[in-house]
Amino acid sequence: MSKKELKTNAMRILDRNKIPYEYETYECDEFVDGITTADKIGLPHEQVYKTLVTVGKTGGHYVFVIPIAAELDLKKAAKSVGEKSVEMLHVKDITAVTGYVRGGCTAIGMKKQFPTVIDSSAQHQEYIYVSGGKIGMQIKLKPNDLKKAARAEYGEITF
Repeated sequence: MSKKELKTNAMRILDRNKIPYEYETYECDEFVDGITTADKIGLPHEQVYKTLVTVGKTGGHYVFVIPIAAELDLKKAAKSVGEKSVEMLHVKDITAVTGYVRGGCTAIGMKKQFPTVIDSSAQHQEYIYVSGGKIGMQIKLKPNDLKKAARAEYGEITF
């Protein structure tokens, strides 16, 4: 398969913004958690981040990017986006809201630009890996480049 065929919306956005990245693909037909993904392609857990989508009390959607082994602190997450509370978006709604499927969701290039917060731990990594926009693909990039591409902020959002 040529590289051209592998381009996802997220990759096209990175290209358009001249943001350097690398990508890894792996065999995967269905959703697997981030730890399984990292182990499958031999990536250090502390550098692999997952993308979570939430719904606020006001009905707004918010995106959080956190380490695969961490848990989103819903109170801290809500505070970081100025909401009273947030809850996880129901799995059945992920594609309709983001344009991505579960396990292939990335903060770059969702259907709409949602407020996005990257866990501050990412700032301590030279590179991080996030979903490439489809199942079976990870993108490696600098945390500040993800921040720029996703129009995100950093925040303390995990336990």
